[in-house]
Amino acid sequence: MYTVSDFYKDLFGTKVYKLSLDAGCTCPTRDGSKGFGGCIFCSASGSGDFAADRDKSIKNQLLEAKQKVDKKLQGKSGRTDGKYIAYFQNFTNTYGNAERLEKLYLDSIADSEKTGVVGLDIATRPDCLSEDIIKRIANLCDKTFVTVELGLQTANDNTAKIINRCYDTKEYDIAVKKLHQASQTKKKKIHVVTHVIFGLPGESDEDMLNTVRHVVEAGSDGIKFTVLHVLRGTKLFEMYERGEVTCLTKEKYFELLARSIELLPSSMVIHRLTGDGDKKILVAPMWTANKRQVRNEMSAYFREWEASHANKPST
Repeated sequence: MYTVSDFYKDLFGTKVYKLSLDAGCTCPTRDGSKGFGGCIFCSASGSGDFAADRDKSIKNQLLEAKQKVDKKLQGKSGRTDGKYIAYFQNFTNTYGNAERLEKLYLDSIADSEKTGVVGLDIATRPDCLSEDIIKRIANLCDKTFVTVELGLQTANDNTAKIINRCYDTKEYDIAVKKLHQASQTKKKKIHVVTHVIFGLPGESDEDMLNTVRHVVEAGSDGIKFTVLHVLRGTKLFEMYERGEVTCLTKEKYFELLARSIELLPSSMVIHRLTGDGDKKILVAPMWTANKRQVRNEMSAYFREWEASHANKPST
């Protein structure tokens, strides 16, 4: 299992921490261009507790985010070293005026020797990558390490309709290819990461594993897993209240992760194994609330899984 921590150490020679930024974007499923209300699981604030203040400059957002990260880490281990990645996390960060967005990207990586920012990470949707914005992002690969995160969630287009994703999976496949092709001649290649959610309404184990297979076949460089969170105030919460949605148990989620990891090539970077739901509005599954405990129990589960499957033939 190639973790993002090991990946960054191989790439930069040290620990790397993300600084969450807000480019002031929205989404096509929110502003009416494709739909309203966003995906059914997405809260009004997008990244919730992790969202930066979009009214502040990128320079000030970086400064505040760095202070938060350093304070948290120093409280745990007293560390003062490490590098940072400027992470445009909230909503769809390629949706809007390409020239304005490019300036924000450049602002986030400026004065890298002073700020310690060694990379740029842009979270977006596959259907919000115009030729213009892809070209601008690819040009940044001559300046820094660039990651583009694509919110796929599922490769099942029927599920995509239920969650109000508003694009077909083939658009994801095209986006991965275009991002890779655009950076072929650059100093560094665009590192493409795909978001996957387990436990979406109506999906079977095979549906979820097929999504992982699709991500591998599409050529994604990395993958982010999370379990479906029910957050108060979302469309998903209304469905949950009506009994139309149930959440995965911790044991089932761990099992699906273990089976998924077996499907990944050794070169694929695992950027996340469990996500955070905003605790102020988290309704279910409540077992996700204690992230440290979840990580510890997950590690123990993986050790037991590996031991019990060590001599079994692969399928």
